[in-house]
Amino acid sequence: MVSGEDGRGIADRFATFDLNGNGCIDREDFSEAAKALLAEFAVAARSDKGQALYGGAEAFWQGMAGIADRDGDQRITRQEFVTGAVKRLRDTPDRFAEIARPFLHAALAVADADGDGAVTVEETVRLLTALGVPVETARPAAESLDADGDGKVGEEDVVPAFARYFTVAD
Repeated sequence: MVSGEDGRGIADRFATFDLNGNGCIDREDFSEAAKALLAEFAVAARSDKGQALYGGAEAFWQGMAGIADRDGDQRITRQEFVTGAVKRLRDTPDRFAEIARPFLHAALAVADADGDGAVTVEETVRLLTALGVPVETARPAAESLDADGDGKVGEEDVVPAFARYFTVAD
C-alpha cells in the first residue's frame, strides 16, 4: 500500500490519465488524448500518423488495464491505480516504458512538423498542453527534456522521462 506524501503524488499522477475527469481511467481517456493531439497539430485521424496515434493509445490503454484494472471492469479507479498499479510500475519501470512507447512514439511523430524524428521544445510544449498539462508546467518540462540543449526532444528523451515520472517517488 502506498500512503502519505508518496500516495498523494501518485494520486496526482492519476489525474494525468483521467483526462475527462470522471474519476477513473478508461479507454475513452486514451482516445481523448489522441484526439486532442491530432486537433492541436492539425493531423487527420485517418492519416497514417493519426491511425498510428490511435493504435498507440489503444495499446497504452490495454497495457495499463492489464497492470491496474484489478476487477476487470475496463476502468481503473484511483484506488486501483494507487494501490495496484504503483507497485507494479515501480517493480517494472521498463515494462511501463514499453507499454507507453507506441503512444509516445506516435505522439512525437504527430508533433514532428519537419519529420526529422525529433520535436522542438516548442512543439513539446504544445504536445504537453494538448494533453492537459498547464503551460507553466509544460514549458520547464519540455526544456528539461532537451538535455543536450540542441532544441530537439526525441523518443530517447521522452520515454525514460515519462517512465521516471510515473514510477519514481517524489
